[in-house]
Amino acid sequence: MPHQHEHPHDLPGGHNEHHDHTFDHAHHHHDHGKPSSQKRLLLALIITGGFGIVELVGGVMTGSLALISDAGHMFTDTAALLLALIANIIGQRPANSANSANSYGYARAEVIGALINSLVMIALVVWIVVEAVSRLMNPQPVNGMGVMIIAVIGLIVNIISAWQLSHDHDNMNSRAAMIHVLGDLLGSVAAITAGAVIYFTGWQAIDPILSVVVSMLILRSTWNLLRQAIHVLMEGVPQHLDLEEIGGALAAEQGVVQVNDLHVWNISGGKVALSAHIVIEKPETWPLQLKHINHMLDERYDIQHITLQPTWFSIRPTRSIPIRRIPH
Repeated sequence: MPHQHEHPHDLPGGHNEHHDHTFDHAHHHHDHGKPSSQKRLLLALIITGGFGIVELVGGVMTGSLALISDAGHMFTDTAALLLALIANIIGQRPANSANSANSYGYARAEVIGALINSLVMIALVVWIVVEAVSRLMNPQPVNGMGVMIIAVIGLIVNIISAWQLSHDHDNMNSRAAMIHVLGDLLGSVAAITAGAVIYFTGWQAIDPILSVVVSMLILRSTWNLLRQAIHVLMEGVPQHLDLEEIGGALAAEQGVVQVNDLHVWNISGGKVALSAHIVIEKPETWPLQLKHINHMLDERYDIQHITLQPTWFSIRPTRSIPIRRIPH
């Protein structure tokens, strides 16, 4: 049966309607702040922040915008990793904390962190482009060999940081930090290329040109993450799920008459919630139906945080005495 979005009181038929509104909350909590994730974030933070200082000094000494921009990426990475670590710790605080007024806990801290990281990265890209244009108009000498040596070390550091963060696929904030590190890795490759071209050919313009190219690649990934973070904060339907399909699956369950007020949204990057008003045929079948529906939503759509409100009707014949519809 296709699910409908009319109010259940609008069901056809001139029958007296009996309403019994009950709520059943099936909450399954996943870990959002695992100690292993925190250790990986902390290690990546220390490595990235430490070498960012080295690259900044090296960029100033060699006169390379590619190195300076890469150092800026690293400092942004450090801030991103710090935000990710803080969000990871806050995100594991329970919703029933004595001092908490947040019934969902702090799981969305990771989404807010991802939003901030994206905005900071966009601002950094703008700065790099402006500085690159200035360098093209007023070329400055660059030490190609020095740039290559520092950039190779930076590449190794970024590979280590990326490997640490690659273990957290479901954490949106870790993915935000991962984008920063991958962008920094590209920046290191660009710096190595710029240093080699300058060393062997003396073409200084390659330094700001490659900085702009890398910035555009970073901007694309950052823009996608920014859109995703805003989508979650706006409580949109997760992109990998189809609301109509889920509604149809619920309406197809045995004993379900109607599905109303269906909502599906992300609480955080890896946690999906669902709420719905379900009209059923018989109240005595609800416990078994609820168990089956929860299992279906978990297995088919990976939805564990489920809130369902069942309503049922007692239908009686109206041949002898006309029954007036109760106003609502």
